[in-house]
Amino acid sequence: MHRRNNTIVPDFILLGFSDAEDMQVVLFMLFLLIYLVTVLGNAGMMLLIRLDAQLHTPMYFFLSHLSFIDFSYSSIITPKTLKNLLTSNKKISFAGCFIQMHIFVLLVAAECVLLSSMAYDRYVAICNPLHYPVVMSPRRCWSLVFGPYLVGVTDCFVTVIGMRKLTFCDSNEIHHFFCDTSPLIALSCTETQDTEIMIFFFAGCTMLGSIITISFSYVSILSAILKIKSTSGKRKAFSTCGSHVVAVTIFYSTMIFSYLRPSKSYSLGKDQVASVFYTIVTPMLNPLIYSLRNKEVKNAVLRLLQKREVSRHLK
Repeated sequence: MHRRNNTIVPDFILLGFSDAEDMQVVLFMLFLLIYLVTVLGNAGMMLLIRLDAQLHTPMYFFLSHLSFIDFSYSSIITPKTLKNLLTSNKKISFAGCFIQMHIFVLLVAAECVLLSSMAYDRYVAICNPLHYPVVMSPRRCWSLVFGPYLVGVTDCFVTVIGMRKLTFCDSNEIHHFFCDTSPLIALSCTETQDTEIMIFFFAGCTMLGSIITISFSYVSILSAILKIKSTSGKRKAFSTCGSHVVAVTIFYSTMIFSYLRPSKSYSLGKDQVASVFYTIVTPMLNPLIYSLRNKEVKNAVLRLLQKREVSRHLK
């Protein structure tokens, strides 16, 4: 139990976008639209990959898990944010707040590592195409998917240990629209240095390890592409990586800004903008990036529509 002025404090208050009260309805409509696109896009991508046999490849196997993660962590944050934008009751229980935070940490850490698994997949496909079916065997693919979730669980466990050391006695108002580590640490009335170091270290290791893997993969990929003599071959190789590069750039640029810095430099306005991108906008963009820039996904959609049309005529 957490106490304030010798009374039991049962919840936190998510102040969210309270400094933009005249924009509440506009933000609600915007975030609702984004969330609907996120749900339809990611659920549609998972369903399409499952139904179309030609998409049963390592690349789309990883993409289906990316869609699952994006759908999941958007769904643990956006619905509560939408509710808070329309109502004056912005409370969230202590248990609900920490559950939201820990699940979010798990999923974001998993996505960090999954993006590096996807970069490795592209590295093998372009740099060792003849050995691709052997190297990216079903067993290897499952290992490259299980690993991100394992890292996510580890980071979540570390966060649980670190946050358990904190007490909240002066205020229960969180200057954010969801329960994240930085605003919660800033809210604590106890010494937070050990918790900050622990969380910063493990988050940094997760991000840095993933960034190094992605960088190594794409340096090797670029080197291999430059050796290709035909223009069409270079264009095809670039097209297989373009979507992933865009997704990685958007995801890491906001994540690094938000997490790989001390909480003393926490800024409500800047952090909220960055947080909106990686919690609400990025999960919507990923399925759009991978579908609009990908002929195989477009062809899979056409095949699915054609099958549906044929089956309707047969009836």
